[in-house]
Amino acid sequence: MRAFTTLDEISAAVGEDLGTSDWLLVDQARVDAFAEATGDHQWIHVDVERSAAGPFGGTIAHGYLTLSLVPYLGSQVFELQTPGAKLNYGVNKVRFPTPLRVGSRIRAHVSVAGVTDLPMGKQMTLKYLIEIEGADKPACVAETVVLLLP
Repeated sequence: MRAFTTLDEISAAVGEDLGTSDWLLVDQARVDAFAEATGDHQWIHVDVERSAAGPFGGTIAHGYLTLSLVPYLGSQVFELQTPGAKLNYGVNKVRFPTPLRVGSRIRAHVSVAGVTDLPMGKQMTLKYLIEIEGADKPACVAETVVLLLP
């Protein structure tokens, strides 16, 4: 686990691979809970019977469910112990190269893509590659942006 305690440490980490999270099983209960929370009940995610005959041979996780796991997976890799507020600012890029079949395990590889000085603090860009166990392509590739205020 990498812990950043100063904004200077964060700036010095640009280009650094921070590490990899533990594996996480994405089961049907998690997908169903996400569908309930978001109102996205598309059959490819929640209808196990119908999906078995569909294009992926079973249900798949919502892309946005995969993206929503970034904070949890990232918390296993690094932590920001810097003084001041840490605010989610946004996402620069998100792609879902491979459907995530329910019952698969995923993990995150995290690196620091960039740090920009701002009048109010720093803007940290992190790159996440969400790997599917045994798959050639990732489930998700995303760049997230965090504002760090002193």
